[in-house]
Amino acid sequence: MVAEAALRDCCGSHRWARRVAAHRPYPTLESLLAAADEAAYDLTSGDLAEALAMETTTALPDRGNLAAHTALRAAHAAYEAKFGHSFVIDLSAVGPGEALDLTLAMLRERLAHDEDEESVATAEQLRRICRARLIQLALGPPRDPRTAPPRAAGSPDRAGSLTPGPPRGTEPTARRYDGRGRWTVPGRA
Repeated sequence: MVAEAALRDCCGSHRWARRVAAHRPYPTLESLLAAADEAAYDLTSGDLAEALAMETTTALPDRGNLAAHTALRAAHAAYEAKFGHSFVIDLSAVGPGEALDLTLAMLRERLAHDEDEESVATAEQLRRICRARLIQLALGPPRDPRTAPPRAAGSPDRAGSLTPGPPRGTEPTARRYDGRGRWTVPGRA
């Protein structure tokens, strides 16, 4: 399924991608993100390991001195040796000038964690990374408003579909997310 493959680019867990894809289309970006968060919170340790196996070390801008980059490589190696997977950190809200320092500081802090503490921290960082990737997938790459054609009305808020417009054979209905992974339609069981 095309949607599942696109979602697997956001999070490497098959279970997460199937669960998020199963409830498409989402009426808003916020509802897509809520469903993705819920699916992420329900990842088992096996699902988390599967997702982490698809992750690579975060590429950082080539800023800073050689000593900082050498320390970063050494910390990454120590982290991978201790925990058995790549170090993941969400840097979506951090400027390029701060990324190297924050990554090094977080690596040092998280190297002091035990397995359980680090599992929780890793799952939270992976959830944040998935959210940022979903937003980029849903809204598309950044656009230059001076040269790009205008978007269709309402399209920036429509998420969860890789094709424009509603799915074939569907009419708009009043739906509500019940918070347990299901969409409900008033009047239907």
